[in-house]
Amino acid sequence: MRQPMPSIALSGLLLLALAAAGQEWPAYGGDPGGSRYSALDAVNRNNVQQLKLAWQFRTGAVRRNPQLREFIDFQATPILLPAAAGRHLVVCDPFQRVIALDPATGEQRWEYDPEIDKRPLAGRFKCKGVALWQEKTPEPGKACQFRLYVATADKRLIAIDAADGQPCADFGRDGVVDVDPLLRAMQPAEGVEATQLLSPPAVVGDIVAVSSTSNKFASAHSVNGAIRGFDARSGALRWTFDPLIRDPASGEEPTPPDIGGGNNWVPMSVDEARDLLFIPTASPAPNYYGVLRPGDNKWANSIIALRGSTGELVWAFQTLHHDVWDRDVGSPPILVDLERDGEPVPAVIQLVKTGMLFTLHRETGQPLFPVEERPVPTDTDIEGERLSPTQPFPVKPPVLVRNTLSPDDAWGFTIFDRMACRRKIESLRHGGHYEPITTAGTILYPQPGGGPNWGGGAFDPKRQLLVTPVSQIPYYVRLIPRERVDPVAASKPGAGAPMQGPGYIGGTPYAVEQGPLMSPSFAPCTAPPWNLLLAVDMVAGEIKWKIPFGKLDKLMPVPIPLDFGTPSAGGPIITAGGLVFIGATGDSRIHAYDIDTGELLWEYRAPTSAMATPMTYAIDGRQYIVFAAGGHSWYDAKGIDDYLLAFALPD
Repeated sequence: MRQPMPSIALSGLLLLALAAAGQEWPAYGGDPGGSRYSALDAVNRNNVQQLKLAWQFRTGAVRRNPQLREFIDFQATPILLPAAAGRHLVVCDPFQRVIALDPATGEQRWEYDPEIDKRPLAGRFKCKGVALWQEKTPEPGKACQFRLYVATADKRLIAIDAADGQPCADFGRDGVVDVDPLLRAMQPAEGVEATQLLSPPAVVGDIVAVSSTSNKFASAHSVNGAIRGFDARSGALRWTFDPLIRDPASGEEPTPPDIGGGNNWVPMSVDEARDLLFIPTASPAPNYYGVLRPGDNKWANSIIALRGSTGELVWAFQTLHHDVWDRDVGSPPILVDLERDGEPVPAVIQLVKTGMLFTLHRETGQPLFPVEERPVPTDTDIEGERLSPTQPFPVKPPVLVRNTLSPDDAWGFTIFDRMACRRKIESLRHGGHYEPITTAGTILYPQPGGGPNWGGGAFDPKRQLLVTPVSQIPYYVRLIPRERVDPVAASKPGAGAPMQGPGYIGGTPYAVEQGPLMSPSFAPCTAPPWNLLLAVDMVAGEIKWKIPFGKLDKLMPVPIPLDFGTPSAGGPIITAGGLVFIGATGDSRIHAYDIDTGELLWEYRAPTSAMATPMTYAIDGRQYIVFAAGGHSWYDAKGIDDYLLAFALPD
């Protein structure tokens, strides 16, 4: 029997205030704007060395699904619910099971299993988080006054009661909205069976917004990247927004209706007070061939502000024109107040894969640091390709990663590695950010995964500092005429993916081959560090500090802890205790750094790599820091697991 809910309602604004005060962690990014900052300071620079494992929880996802182990990524950030919603710590496993725990002990209180279709798909099984909504005028004793929303790999949006995990019967059909028919009804829809809903839904007012991820490198006609807003109570579709301009009367060169992509696959951010939903968008399809989609392809590769209640476009800013490099805007927007002439200015900070950082006025999209359109090369042997002659470059902050490469930069553990890498670089087109893709092959530096990626950054409002991990690994892409590849091999599932050999790009005369630029010893062809953690002063627009991020001992035949940086996934959080907490490295270490200097203050060797973003909260005055540690299907495949680890100071 359901117990009556307290007659307390928290608006989105109050949730934001609770997050800022450190009382809760009610959203994926800590607050709806994704700052990942907590005002808690019980754990601080003076005592962080005393942190101990307080409890651990195993989701059971790997044990229950051993046949799918290679497809599992545990990348979730839990949320802590308000007292009126039960004060559960809620996390989702890679199969979108929603699990509520006692935040002080880690004991399970309830779970909801959507029983998704578990046939291996083009992507991986993962769930980054769930979203919370609350009724503003609750009726005592009525169910679903606080709702949790989870989006699933088999394309459903589900609403459950935050109190007990039961489906909300008045939402959709018995708590479920099937998004699959909506995807199929909107063209293009090629590959819809492999499309997944993996990021947390975004809640703005009484709207729940959902986006999708697709295998857009495989075809020009991959699934349309529309974002959809659903009624939080009924599940009715309220609006649909296609990021790609299709209307010839718009004043912009339209993207043809049979071209897909431009989707959003990373967490969105919300400004509740302004009724704004901030959406980072991906490249149009296909990733490396733009002949079929002339023009800038707005609003792909953009940060978009929509009116949350209506889906109306308020403004958009494109970070890259006519993308043929797979430079999706792949990090969550960070909504902050920046100091300008002593006054707070509402801003959105957007990291992009090139390592650039765009800082825009939240209400207008106008740059707060100047952005210049600079000439870039356009000559290519891809017939019909019309690249943009200029690309946007922010004047400040500086690019966060190395971004030019020549044969003289070749590196290796041995002279033979260096020579082999030099020959590889010489054989490929190389230079700066936007060297055109060619049939001979082109180096992308950093790789299409970044620079920054979905882990994104965290912002300290007092220090006005942004902290983020960034990768700087070289990569190559080659387009190969279809007649020059093995038709059987190029048609296999997964062909054309990184290190999987050439694969056809549907709807084009080419196949694609791609992968990291590696030496014979399987090390990157550029000098370390290959991964960094850095802090940016967002008032001055300058890098304050940067350090190598990740040790190689777990990844090498001989466990030597070289501080060269490891492959990384996940992001940081910042606390008022002057600390940056982050896992995110392939060496299974969890870290706490001094935010002012980047000095490592505490480290813990987890059972496996914590390739997710942590969170923090306090219960009865005791602060906890929680990490999901599940390895990574690419960066720590041997470590695939399902740990949730909570740390605290000794009682």
